[in-house]
Amino acid sequence: MNKNNSEIEIDLLKLAGAVWRKVLVIILIAVLMATFAFAGTLLFITPEYEATAALYVNNSSFSLGLERFSISASELSASNSLVNTYIFILESRTTLEDVISAAGLPYTYTKLAKMISAQPVSGTAAFNITVTSESPTEAELIANTIAQILPERISEIVDGSSVRIVDYAIVPAHRSSPSFTKNTVLGFLIGGVLAAGIVIIKFLIDERNDVVIHSADELRSIYPDITVLALIPDMRLSEKKGYYYSSYYGESKKEAK
Repeated sequence: MNKNNSEIEIDLLKLAGAVWRKVLVIILIAVLMATFAFAGTLLFITPEYEATAALYVNNSSFSLGLERFSISASELSASNSLVNTYIFILESRTTLEDVISAAGLPYTYTKLAKMISAQPVSGTAAFNITVTSESPTEAELIANTIAQILPERISEIVDGSSVRIVDYAIVPAHRSSPSFTKNTVLGFLIGGVLAAGIVIIKFLIDERNDVVIHSADELRSIYPDITVLALIPDMRLSEKKGYYYSSYYGESKKEAK
């Protein structure tokens, strides 16, 4: 038999009711997941720190190989291209090995490369160099070592170029990751969604939710084309002989003698 819109609406109401009846359990599970997320972040995730140095590309003309170029102050797009070239030089193996040697770092250049990121400052000829490390002092040391080595390294490759330090890095006072707030809220949301999902799945696979009809009015609302001819009371076997339960009236009645 095809189900109509009335039945769909009633099913949605029942579904919402099933979730609402378990709302305290859902909240409890969400709180537990948030607690686990906070504890896991505190105990198992190592804090990381970021130190950033800022550099500025300053040149009116430069040569790359046999080609010479001229950059005016209005040609920011060309300057941005030059910044990208400098970032490429920064991330090269030779530059990173010079940084490792100067700072006395216990890393390979591939490991150091994963700790460094560089981003152009939008609309300018400047760029930031950010170093991420588990040690705040090490992050500051690496960032400032790069700031000192990179200008000379660039001048060896790009003739006529000039890179100046805008800001040296400082020792970060606060960790950059992980975020206790973010992980705790994420744990709460995941716990709540999982708990609600379990409630919904149990409701959907419970066949009784589809077949149990509690009254004639509910039967008529679900199947309006069907005429209710009679009601059969729900007979309950118990020690209280002579009683039966009426599903229609929702009360116990004395059986007629």
